[in-house]
Amino acid sequence: MPVVPESPTTQLPRQSAPDQGATSAVRHGLAAPPGHEPSGRTAVAASAVAIVSGWATSVVATDLIAGWWRTDRLFCIAVAFLALVFAITTISGVIMLLQHRPLGRYLIAAGAVVAVLTYGGVFIAGARVAWIVYTLWLLPVASVALAFHPQTKRWLHA
Repeated sequence: MPVVPESPTTQLPRQSAPDQGATSAVRHGLAAPPGHEPSGRTAVAASAVAIVSGWATSVVATDLIAGWWRTDRLFCIAVAFLALVFAITTISGVIMLLQHRPLGRYLIAAGAVVAVLTYGGVFIAGARVAWIVYTLWLLPVASVALAFHPQTKRWLHA
């Protein structure tokens, strides 16, 4: 067998683009550099606030139904329907959001609209409630703000 002489190479390896390096590192099982993968903090915060909002809205709806059942059953049925729609949309929205499905954001928003309508029923009915109930409408609004935050959108599409 002939012996091939060793010669130093004159070709320099190509530098990969920053995005390609992160993608190839993830592809080969290595951790991506910090800052390249969006954080799910806002999505988790949106889910947590939506869950707390759901609990608060359910408590208020139950209190309304229990307090007004003898005097205005149609109002109570309307509040129960709103609470049911709110529960279905919020629970499915939280689950879908945590599964990286963009539709979850819209379901959380739909649930928040229904929750605000429920709180509107409290104010229109003139029910005597604790002072904290007059601030609880901020929870569904906060869940929508977090669900539609740009960081949540980046995390969903990552």
